[in-house]
Amino acid sequence: MQANSKNEVTQWLKQQRIRPIRIQYQLEVPAWLKRTQKSRIQTRDIVQMTRQLATLLHAGVPLLQSFDMLHKGLPPSALQTLIHEIRTHIESGMALNQVLRKHDAFDAFYCNLVAAGEMAGMLDVVLDRLAHHLEKTQALKSTVRSALIYPSAILAIAVTVLALILQFVVPAFQNIFMSFGTELPWLTRLVISLSEGFQLYGLVGITVCIVAGWWVHHEVKQRIEWQRHLHRFWLRIPIAGPLTRHVCTARWTRTLSTLFAAGVPLTEALEAVQDVTGNTLFQAATQSVQAQLMRGTSLSQALESTEQLFPPMVGQMCAIGEESGALDHMLAKTAEYYEREVDSTVARLSTLMEPFIMVVLGVLIGGLVMALYLPIFQLGQVV
Repeated sequence: MQANSKNEVTQWLKQQRIRPIRIQYQLEVPAWLKRTQKSRIQTRDIVQMTRQLATLLHAGVPLLQSFDMLHKGLPPSALQTLIHEIRTHIESGMALNQVLRKHDAFDAFYCNLVAAGEMAGMLDVVLDRLAHHLEKTQALKSTVRSALIYPSAILAIAVTVLALILQFVVPAFQNIFMSFGTELPWLTRLVISLSEGFQLYGLVGITVCIVAGWWVHHEVKQRIEWQRHLHRFWLRIPIAGPLTRHVCTARWTRTLSTLFAAGVPLTEALEAVQDVTGNTLFQAATQSVQAQLMRGTSLSQALESTEQLFPPMVGQMCAIGEESGALDHMLAKTAEYYEREVDSTVARLSTLMEPFIMVVLGVLIGGLVMALYLPIFQLGQVV
């Protein structure tokens, strides 16, 4: 209850013929602090909470007592505060899915699955499937993220080193070269020109690039048509395109399998799957598939009409699942196959990326060093 004092709560309960045993007073948390606490809750925290809650419910522990155990087993943190708020609302009579919808940490997919589990009376089973789905999704994201971190870090370090060399090292050598009184090699002149240009326009160029990048990112987020063109172009890139297609397919099939296995109708499950890939082309294809299902078309036939966006194996596995009555199982098998494909592709790319990055860095740094020391070698030969 929201009240100014405990006495106010006591008087209201007495009017309702309820005798309070214990009243716990809690200060209202400011809105900005709530937003800060929500931002601290990581996806892995939600995954851990879901797995623990599923285990406790499967063991026969009541829902309120399960949240009590989760609350006591955590150190003071944003997750502990969130669990306490959820338990308080459930104790007041609200359903779990209604409580979860009040918090930004849980998306519509999560809340819809919990609602389906509560309606079917199998919340522990649904939470177990949901935890498995979140773990697989988190592992897939970690795989892709780890493949991008290493080259991005190396590229950032290389750009920083090149900028420092052009800003401080090359001008020092330029002063030495001026005392030679001879014509410098073309490579040295090129590096000196780059250094002079960087000193004059480097800060302005970096600022323009940052502002332009921010503007393009903002416009792409606001304009659906730009996103569609960008995603179509990305899927056509030789290496990144198939990898992105496999990642989106794995997410799509994994989510649809989890929803369908939890008892959500296929058309409603497709509604929740639309935004799971983060790709506008897959979103449009999912809407088309959903519309065809409402007209009586099977899922496998609808997938075949999506302009080859989904790999042929997805439609074939769905056809087998529809014939055998095990569509959720076949979708899960498809998701596992493409998750393994993503893992193997990322592993191969990581193996090939290391020597390629070393060669590029060797050419850049070695070229700069050779350009700076080449006049000194020529002067030594003359002497």
